[in-house]
Amino acid sequence: MQKGKVDVLLGLQWGDEGKGKVVDVLTPNYDVVARFQGGPNAGHTLEFEGEKYVLRSIPSGIFQGGKVNIIGNGVVLAPDLFMAEAKDLEKSGHDLKSRLHISKKAHLIMPTHRILDAAYEAAKGKSKVGTTGKGIGPTYTDKTSRNGLRVGDIFENFEEKYAAHKARHEAILKSLNYTDYNITEVEKTWMEGIEYMKQFHIVDSEYEINQMLKSGKTILCEGAQGTMLDVDFGSYPFVTSSNTICAGACTGLGIGPNKVGEVFGIMKAYCTRVGAGPFPTELFDETGAKIRDLGHEYGAVTGRERRCGWIDLVALRYAIAVNGVTQLIMMKSDVLDGFDTIKACVAYKQNGVEIDHFPYSIEEGIEPIYKELPGWKTDMTKFTSEDQFPKEFKEYIKFLEAELETPIKIISIGPDREQTIVRK
Repeated sequence: MQKGKVDVLLGLQWGDEGKGKVVDVLTPNYDVVARFQGGPNAGHTLEFEGEKYVLRSIPSGIFQGGKVNIIGNGVVLAPDLFMAEAKDLEKSGHDLKSRLHISKKAHLIMPTHRILDAAYEAAKGKSKVGTTGKGIGPTYTDKTSRNGLRVGDIFENFEEKYAAHKARHEAILKSLNYTDYNITEVEKTWMEGIEYMKQFHIVDSEYEINQMLKSGKTILCEGAQGTMLDVDFGSYPFVTSSNTICAGACTGLGIGPNKVGEVFGIMKAYCTRVGAGPFPTELFDETGAKIRDLGHEYGAVTGRERRCGWIDLVALRYAIAVNGVTQLIMMKSDVLDGFDTIKACVAYKQNGVEIDHFPYSIEEGIEPIYKELPGWKTDMTKFTSEDQFPKEFKEYIKFLEAELETPIKIISIGPDREQTIVRK
């Protein structure tokens, strides 16, 4: 990490890798934490001092006093959900208004965006993407088609702008024959959220961030979801609507690529996915259920069961390449503590042919090829140093580093911020 540089932290799988915990652990090393994409469909869970918090739009650096936290222009923000999230944090004694900054260029998720989300999913029939229903996709669609409503719009002729956008959405819903909805109460809370947001620092975040860099400050960029959900490089069309990869930090915050220093790639010791879409290493047996139960694999925002499987090194190599990852962080290693055998997917068999690259489509004809490794059969949750790791776990780390050609620098052995081992 260098002064005046930006480091990026992002997920390498299908999201839910534990980014929130790691941001919280790394925050003391930085002056600023900035979220660069995604919306309230992403839940970052943090646990410390006996308390559990779920963040949706607010950066995970908010718990470390004195740090500036920025919601960047690449984020889509729902004022009502933001208000609820912020008030919960304020109740628990965290001072947000002095240190949380919101980009004027961040787009607003309207109540009708959520209705459009439901309408579009219903129209897809069997081809559903499995969205969270939070209006993320329709908001990014409006942004791309130059029809968006932004945070900076709330200060001038806002009611007029809002009414025009709402009328356009209602016309689309009518054309889809989707008319059975009522947003009266939601809209009231949403407008309250708009007024609440005005109490925060609403800034030209790209200008602010570049000034901070000029003055030598260090910035940690926090991504949401994971690389395999990137709209360009993920398992399309079963993806999110933003760029979750490292390049998204540049467009989502307004920083030049020459400012990026370290790229922290986060992965689990196994793999999970929420919602619909292909998942080559998914387990449908007792092992998959055991991983889910031991890892408490349920969505932080939706509560949905996560689909579980063995680690996929084909997908990880691909994710490391498109992000330019410089160091890896492995989460939930402790979940595999009790297994006799651990498996890792080292290649795919596609229509009978072995491949070691991530193909254009993984929807059909993909069969994982596994390497089996001995389990460590040791409870690691109380360990405080890598010297305590059992030989089999050290061998698992060594195997992964060789396959992925990237060092694993941090290992998580439990949900608490204290259960984090930084390797020498």
